[in-house]
Amino acid sequence: MSFSSGVKDELSRQLSPARHCRIAEIAAIISLCGRVQISAEDSFRLRIQTENPAVARKCFTLLKKTFNIDTDISVRRGVENHQSRIYLVVIRRHEDAIRVLQATKLIDRFGEIEENLSLAQNVVIMKTCCKRAFIRGAFLAAGSISDPERFYHFEIACSAEGKAIQLQGLLGAFGLDARIVQRKKYYVVYIKEGGQIVDVLNVMEAPVSLMELENIRILREMRGSVNRKVNCETANINKTVSAAVRQMEDIMYIRDTVGFGMLPENLQDIARLRLSRPEATLKELGESLDPPVGKSGVNHRLRKLGDLAQKLREQRQDTGA
Repeated sequence: MSFSSGVKDELSRQLSPARHCRIAEIAAIISLCGRVQISAEDSFRLRIQTENPAVARKCFTLLKKTFNIDTDISVRRGVENHQSRIYLVVIRRHEDAIRVLQATKLIDRFGEIEENLSLAQNVVIMKTCCKRAFIRGAFLAAGSISDPERFYHFEIACSAEGKAIQLQGLLGAFGLDARIVQRKKYYVVYIKEGGQIVDVLNVMEAPVSLMELENIRILREMRGSVNRKVNCETANINKTVSAAVRQMEDIMYIRDTVGFGMLPENLQDIARLRLSRPEATLKELGESLDPPVGKSGVNHRLRKLGDLAQKLREQRQDTGA
């Protein structure tokens, strides 16, 4: 089971004790994956379509517990992918369909369906708990979360821009910075920051998935921290090795051209010590001198040797030797 499916499975098993919250959740599900069919006799039938059996089960339970409505559930093959399954939850009785649409404010007082099944009246989502329920229903209907082991991405696809803007506002009420992007015929509300996705799971009341994501985030951050330290240490080692090689080349060039005899005693000592201990750090070289010298003192002497080697090379080029 994918992480996204696991989240939906957890949310599908949660049933709010408050009727107004259940209505808000049903409203979101119908708004994002519901469809109203009207017969020639003006008889209404409500159909909810999903590819997730857990979501179909949640719809059935919500409608039964909230309205005491019996619904039909059917399964059929996907149109494009014959391996997939489409689950249909259908309210066939006109009176039941009208009752649900009126309670969710998806139909006005004149019996007219709100455009695109949008929540024009925000009475359903006035309370904070109902906002949570609506976001939960929206995710169950049309949402997904990427595998957090790979990257962080939360999204809910809306068929109309107005729905996306409304959902963005609801997420914003909880301090979540959701963005909207158009993808083909959908308007996708998305969040890409790991910490905010944790907050979304908290808003939707999915504690098990939240803890799983937090554990993954901690492990990813630890691995990232270790990798950064290893890379930093590797870079420092490479830098030290490169410096030591350059120092050895400079010292050997001085030895092979003018010899150490023309050098001051302190430079002779460090030159011979570096040749004998090519792997030593500046600190180790300084501690081996008599008397001991600090890192800055050792570095100063080696830089003098480097400057001298450079001058000797330039003189040799000038003379054409």
